[in-house]
Amino acid sequence: MGETTTILSELGCYLLAGQPKSPRDIVEEAHAAESLGLGTAFVSERYQWKEAATLCGAAAAVTERIQIATAATNHNTRHPMVTAGHALTMHGLTGGRFTLGIGRGIPPLQEAYGIARITTRQMEEFAGLMRTLLGGQPVFGYDGPLGKYPYLNLGTDGGSGVRLLLVAFAPMSLGLGGRCFDDVVLHTYFTDETTERCVRLVKEGAEKAGRDPDEVKVWSCFATIGDHLPYEKRLMKSVGRLATYLQGYGDLLVKTNDWDPAVLERFRADAVVQSFASGIDQSATTEQLEHLAEILPESWLAASATGSPRECVDAIEGQFGLGCDRVILHGATPEELAPVVAEYRATAQSR
Repeated sequence: MGETTTILSELGCYLLAGQPKSPRDIVEEAHAAESLGLGTAFVSERYQWKEAATLCGAAAAVTERIQIATAATNHNTRHPMVTAGHALTMHGLTGGRFTLGIGRGIPPLQEAYGIARITTRQMEEFAGLMRTLLGGQPVFGYDGPLGKYPYLNLGTDGGSGVRLLLVAFAPMSLGLGGRCFDDVVLHTYFTDETTERCVRLVKEGAEKAGRDPDEVKVWSCFATIGDHLPYEKRLMKSVGRLATYLQGYGDLLVKTNDWDPAVLERFRADAVVQSFASGIDQSATTEQLEHLAEILPESWLAASATGSPRECVDAIEGQFGLGCDRVILHGATPEELAPVVAEYRATAQSR
């Protein structure tokens, strides 16, 4: 990557977005994201071969400037010392480019795997525990929402600069994000009204905690699906992705966006939807997706960047107008995002 490439700190993307063929694809994608000048590369976690700690290490090893963030892992799938050690190691490996991000997870999946449901109180406690450990302070006799730990200690303050991130959805989580975290990532397919409200709740949470709300960065997670992509891919990245969200936590998404719950019930009752034992975006055919597109209202898919690169950029800039500090160009690989990022740069330079 040319050192003259300006870093777009306000933009990010996910690595291994969608259904990549191999976890090794992260090596090429991390290079590509950095070459585009994107500010942050996000790593999500799925219980197959997208284990976050391994992927973060791979991305760190092949990059020099781009920030790397988990968005997200769950705090209760690893011992807190393991998670703190991961964050400390990544902080040193990247020269301070790492952000540790957590989220609440998908309750049906957690129940199936015997993983306890995550509470807001636990996530708040976890943030405090990580800041203590990464700041080099020991923890004695912890007995609280996270469990019982007689003694925890990293033995160094070398990780005090690690940023903490929360993927937030509902009002309590959004307030927590402003109160205790450095970055907050919103969910994909939030309406404009929902996005504005969520940003406000995060900033109010920061203010109530005596923090500078401008220091808490709110990320829009904005589906970016340009017309330069093949039709089948666009369908999977839009209809397939939203359908999968509705499978996992449809009630919450519908409630948050004030959508019609009757539509969700019709979606769930559909024979095609019921035929999937796992995520729709993992195996749906084009024909199945076209069928689902007839069930889902266009307005539910409208909160995204679509069309030409110019139209995509207009939509992305609209997220800043809603109060977001930064935007994740979601659901596309760095290669797929290249025309949109080029247009974004050209637009910024022409002002």
